[in-house]
Amino acid sequence: MTDKDPDNSADAKPQSTESESLSPSLEKTIDLFKRIFVNDETLRTRMIHNQHDDQIRVGIIYIEGMIDKAFVHETIIRPVMNIQLASGAEPDVMMSRFRDQVISANNVTESEDVDTLVDAIISGDTVFVLDGYQGALIISSQGWKARSISTSETEKNLKGPQEAFTESLLTNLTLLRRKIKQSDLKFRFQEIGTRTHTRISICYLQSLASEKILKELGERLDRIDIDGILDSGYIQELISDEPYSPFETIGNTERPDVVAGRLLEGRIAVFVDGSPVVLTVPYLFVEAFQVSEDYYIHYIQASFNRCIRVLGAFISVSVPAIFIAILTYNQEMIPTQLLISISAARISVPFPTIVEAFMMLAIFEILTEAGARMPTPIGQTASIVGGLVLGQAAVEARIVSAPMVIVVGITGITALLNVKLRGPAIIARVIFLILASILGLYGYFIGILGLIVHLMGLYSFGVPYMLTIGNISPEVIKDTILRGPWWGMKLRTPVISGKNRKRMASRKRG
Repeated sequence: MTDKDPDNSADAKPQSTESESLSPSLEKTIDLFKRIFVNDETLRTRMIHNQHDDQIRVGIIYIEGMIDKAFVHETIIRPVMNIQLASGAEPDVMMSRFRDQVISANNVTESEDVDTLVDAIISGDTVFVLDGYQGALIISSQGWKARSISTSETEKNLKGPQEAFTESLLTNLTLLRRKIKQSDLKFRFQEIGTRTHTRISICYLQSLASEKILKELGERLDRIDIDGILDSGYIQELISDEPYSPFETIGNTERPDVVAGRLLEGRIAVFVDGSPVVLTVPYLFVEAFQVSEDYYIHYIQASFNRCIRVLGAFISVSVPAIFIAILTYNQEMIPTQLLISISAARISVPFPTIVEAFMMLAIFEILTEAGARMPTPIGQTASIVGGLVLGQAAVEARIVSAPMVIVVGITGITALLNVKLRGPAIIARVIFLILASILGLYGYFIGILGLIVHLMGLYSFGVPYMLTIGNISPEVIKDTILRGPWWGMKLRTPVISGKNRKRMASRKRG
């Protein structure tokens, strides 16, 4: 097949409309849409006669399940059937009156383009056609069922707002507008996906967002050439600065308060219709250790919690490698009594330490994945019982040693403190383990240096990924690993906020 084969074209539609045009005849227009939606049994068409004048005939076209039937009946069908129009009026006059005086929907537009009308029908609008008039009205009548607003299952807080985004784009934008009640909040809409025509919205505060970053984001979105977008994860991967790095350079969240907070810092958000996850750019490494609850509790407690998360990330990637390195190459660093205890526990274990470590870590990840994919009550039981039973049985069977079970347990628990770093942490842990098994502690430190160099070379929309790490500027360090009090954070982070860095007016304490 050649590249010009229409069956392989990403832009091909189920039924071509290039040579089609609307007809003044109501019957021909309805037949046209039936041909376009051939074999689609969800298409509904209905002809309506005015009860005062049989010569006034109209038709409505829509997709079953995509519209609000009660709305269509009350705003279109009932008024059209009952309205009294002057006998013999021209079709254009009647259509104008239907549009301006009869149909009581909020959003009514007129079009003669068949592609536009087809897209409207697919999107849940109702197309209104008048016999004798070459054109149609597009009436906004979406009414499909959507998931109600609930709490986030992946970003739970004990204190603060609990609502989370849903799959409805307009609902999500409304949740954000409730947080930021200002005309400065701007939304840009566009469609991506030659087949799905997924609607997205770029959201930002005009007085705070960087024009350079906003322009770069728009250019990257325009370069996306794909037939379908089903979730924001597609876009996150397609516009990433570092597609080959395991570290995310684009933020994502399900919480409206998190998006509002990032917009107030000068960041830009991308909403995707059909996805409850919103993307934010630029994204910094330090954000992996920050949660929205940090800003709702006392700053000392928030700083302590962040330090715990940083320590947890370090332990989750380092403990297995350090244990292997010391036990294999640097045994002189272990106290004698502890070394004797570990050696006694390993006497009957048939596998080398590195094999034992990889085997236990793999089993732990399998249990974690199984617990996440199974129904919640069963998944929690399987994870806990499975870990306890398998761990105890493996030790009693002398397949693994008890110290290794302890090391893997500590690694797994600390990894859960930073869910957003779970993927990169697994990769770093494996690399550190391999290096430590070959070179001992030297290999581990080589891995640490390589990780730091890699992180220092990452960028997120032109902003250094490690922007706030190592920066001792008072205005920057106040909201990194430690969180300063609100009265002390007067300025926004430089580089990210291209305009108006002042967050609050200066005032004296006490």
